[in-house]
Amino acid sequence: MKGIVFTEFLELVEDKFGLEMVDYIITNSDLESNGIYTAVGIYSFSEMSQLLQHLSERTQISIDNLLLVYGEYFFRVLEKSSPELLLAYTDPIEMISAIENHIHIEVRKIYPDAELPTFKVIEKTANSLILDYKSSRAMHHFGLGLMNKTFEHFNATAVIELEKIKEDGTDVRFVIHKN
Repeated sequence: MKGIVFTEFLELVEDKFGLEMVDYIITNSDLESNGIYTAVGIYSFSEMSQLLQHLSERTQISIDNLLLVYGEYFFRVLEKSSPELLLAYTDPIEMISAIENHIHIEVRKIYPDAELPTFKVIEKTANSLILDYKSSRAMHHFGLGLMNKTFEHFNATAVIELEKIKEDGTDVRFVIHKN
């Protein structure tokens, strides 16, 4: 997993819960990296899982809700690092439906070895989208947070339903209805 995901996560934890919480989740996790991350480094997903687990236990916020907030927070990274990507679209449905065939291609130019989930468009209209998410990591709520911010970016709203195809969250269907 790319280091920027870790560095931004720890920044979010510090912003929302304080430096003591960052210290707590790092100290209480068994991290190969010892909690020392660089934005360009590559780290095991198990480290993120441990950090999330300890944060969830300490805050009593579910991991899914933490990932949702983190996805919304991470959208600003995309705004800063790839503003041209956002300018390429005028509609959130168009942008979200282009994740696999455009956005992930651009992400791979910056992070060639990034392990990204796959998104398959099942059905698309001007105001709706059905999208299947597959990943070895159950971070679908992170994706949901990014989708929420995508709609906000375009001054639009939507109802986004999440249906787990596999109970472990590695295979999920997003059903999006733009308001």
